[in-house]
Amino acid sequence: MIKRTFGMAALVLACAGAMTVLPVSNAQAAEAEVKCDMTYNLSGWSLIYKHAEGTGTVTCSNGQSAKVKIAVVGGGLTAGKYHIDNGKGEISHVHSINDVFGSYAQAGAEAGVVKSSQAQVLTKGTTSLALAGTGEGVNLGVSVGKFTISRR
Repeated sequence: MIKRTFGMAALVLACAGAMTVLPVSNAQAAEAEVKCDMTYNLSGWSLIYKHAEGTGTVTCSNGQSAKVKIAVVGGGLTAGKYHIDNGKGEISHVHSINDVFGSYAQAGAEAGVVKSSQAQVLTKGTTSLALAGTGEGVNLGVSVGKFTISRR
């Protein structure tokens, strides 16, 4: 009887150990990925050097959310002063809200007199951030830089 119990326990432990080394399927990996959206307000200026600051809120499909601070620095052939109100951002290829924070590589084109518009796609490793927004100001040019999202 003791041998049979010991044998069954060993079999259960062996099966449990084998299950921990099984690879995760693509369907399971996709389920772990969440989608996050950001709403933001941003104002800034540029004259060769580009600087902007703003605030926003990030909300993810897994229920996580955070108030955020946005900072943009860079340079290029740009000139102007502008603000973006109620901008929208879509953040993909994240597993939790913690993957959203950090610095994204930025390259963008801005154009506008009175009505400003902004549209760009930023990357941070495999994470992508697509931004779109409209506002007011005067801005014109092409720039590269760094777009940083941090907790407020």
